[in-house]
Amino acid sequence: MAVAVAVSGLLLGTTTSVHAQVSGSAALTSDYVWRGSSQTRENPAIQAGGKYAHESGLYASIWGSNVKFEPDNGARSEFDLAVGWSGKIATDWALDVYLLRYQYPSANTNLNWNEINASIIWRDNYWLAVGHSNNAMATDTTGTYALLGARYPISDQWRVEGSVARYVLDSAYADSYTHGALGVVWTFKAPFEARLTLHSADSAAKRLFPGMAGSRAEFAIQASF
Repeated sequence: MAVAVAVSGLLLGTTTSVHAQVSGSAALTSDYVWRGSSQTRENPAIQAGGKYAHESGLYASIWGSNVKFEPDNGARSEFDLAVGWSGKIATDWALDVYLLRYQYPSANTNLNWNEINASIIWRDNYWLAVGHSNNAMATDTTGTYALLGARYPISDQWRVEGSVARYVLDSAYADSYTHGALGVVWTFKAPFEARLTLHSADSAAKRLFPGMAGSRAEFAIQASF
């Protein structure tokens, strides 16, 4: 989902007043990959989001994408709603804490669920993110997600990004899994970027989400404004 984009690539803002800032993002991607699993059966996705932030650090955001799951449950769209706070907590450190709501309005079963998330970022290039839900993926059971990420600017136009994560789903699926991603981003004409990401997930992920989890490449054109 898109809230993570704010960690791996800061959004550019448009000042609407002394007290508030509006920013947004849009992307066309060859596959919507979430936590190591395809959310579109490896088909393309169109994604867009917006964020309204107050100078106090409080913010609200919305993000959306098309989806199609395996097995098919009627879901064709996902909307992520978030409210939270982000800001500097020390010279080199920033914190982002938010409540996230996943919505699937067209699903023929209730897939909606909430998750509390926190990310701590060091020097804008390294981050640890943790998410927890008592209704992980609408299963009425707990799930905890932890991700360690980094990015390395090669030049003004190029950067490399990578992450490794663990999703603890023992309550929901009697199993947990690990996945990782490695990508390169080219800012070919600001604010437009091209991104190529290689995703990998372990055998537990493939067992939990057959046909959705596994190794794959994702290509995207994205922009922040």
